[in-house]
Amino acid sequence: MSSREKRGKVWLAVSGIVKSSEGQWLVVKKRYGGLKGQWSLPAGFVEEGETADEAVVREVKEETGLTCTVKGLIGLRTGVIKEEISDNMLVFVLEPLEVTERIIHQENELYEARFMDPKELLDEKDASILLHYLIEQNEHSSKPGIDGLNPGDQFGYSAYKLFL
Repeated sequence: MSSREKRGKVWLAVSGIVKSSEGQWLVVKKRYGGLKGQWSLPAGFVEEGETADEAVVREVKEETGLTCTVKGLIGLRTGVIKEEISDNMLVFVLEPLEVTERIIHQENELYEARFMDPKELLDEKDASILLHYLIEQNEHSSKPGIDGLNPGDQFGYSAYKLFL
């Protein structure tokens, strides 16, 4: 079964804006998919048994080797592919835990991963539309995660978080 079949027709992905202390953005250049050869945010799909914010931390770590913490949720990118697949992606803001961590990109998925100046990315013809839009917005208000709530034992949540 391909990963596309495994996901079914409703996809939930996550991506993260990771900024360095100098204001540079962590970007990756993918080897596959619709963004092949373009600069984009580290991203990937939410897996079974994890929350969306856990998924974005995992994806950034897998793709770049950087350990981050989620600062908040910016919003949602949603679309329909070929009138069939519901493609949804939550965009988070993350902060690297250690400034000195070296970026080690995932060779089989990425051509490259590095921090780049947002102005430089705006001049890049190989930067994704979403990346251009987010940079042009400049200020990102994000909703921090709220933990420790329980909507009731009858639901059986093993993890429950709000970003409101």
